[in-house]
Amino acid sequence: MHRATTIHKQIIKAKKIMIVPHQNPDGDAIGSATAFHEYVTGLGKPAVIFCVTPVNSRLHFVPRGIPVESDPEIFKDPEIDTIVTLDSGDLRYAGIAGHVANHSATIVNIDHHATNENYGQLNLVIPTAASTTEVLYRYFRHNGVRISQNMATALLTGLSADTGNFTNAATSSAALLVGSELILSGGNFNLITNNTLKNISIGALKLWGRAFSRLQKDERLNLTYTHLTQADLSELGVAENEAEGISNFLSNLENTSITLILTEMSDNKIKGSFRTTRNDIDVSAMAKKMNGGGHKKAAGFSADGTIEEVLETILTLA
Repeated sequence: MHRATTIHKQIIKAKKIMIVPHQNPDGDAIGSATAFHEYVTGLGKPAVIFCVTPVNSRLHFVPRGIPVESDPEIFKDPEIDTIVTLDSGDLRYAGIAGHVANHSATIVNIDHHATNENYGQLNLVIPTAASTTEVLYRYFRHNGVRISQNMATALLTGLSADTGNFTNAATSSAALLVGSELILSGGNFNLITNNTLKNISIGALKLWGRAFSRLQKDERLNLTYTHLTQADLSELGVAENEAEGISNFLSNLENTSITLILTEMSDNKIKGSFRTTRNDIDVSAMAKKMNGGGHKKAAGFSADGTIEEVLETILTLA
């Protein structure tokens, strides 16, 4: 509560605020950024959302026309004296480590990942929260901030994303309570599900089929894994973000402790997503070995090399 109060005071005295969701933002990241943007502009503060990568087209309903900047020249704006990172365990994942190395702005770090490095001058990290939007909900309530219908939908988007639409292990009683209160505040759950869970393209379904057809299992680690390439995306005419959701779906597999999907990205890096439903396994520790992070049951990383090389490294380190 003290940290929430301190951050609120920092926002009130700020000249201009930059809001930064992590690269390749999911529902929690862009939902957090959108809700925070409305909060600070409601206080009469100029603010901008910056993200190094584009927002998934299926999530465009969340910002509702709020521009998301990607030009790093914006860091040269002398008015920006506060940078708020959301849903990022470290500045590398946020994609701004190089941009803020010598920046004079106060960094506010709001997150829910247990692997968070507490890199900000002000840190509000609650690992028990199901999503960063749940952390923000508590923050807003503590500081007496009115949650509008748009804010409620943005916050609910993040909560739905990180709980797998209230089906995975992150679905705590607190998450359900916050979800119900956001709906009471006007959060549009039908809008969220229609944009994130329905209206899937034929190409996307074929992409999922590719991933399922390549499933293999390492018996030693009880690890089931698969992969997708840029060639798959090009041939099927789908974007990288169409692969989102596969990792969560794979957690439904029987007789496997850990699941992993490796995706070849357009920047030649390999994105990895771990999942588990076991209470005695911490996949964030595995992701950490690959310079990634996340939660005990859901974590990820980005690495150089080919899919085969990254997989070999994981099987060796695990």
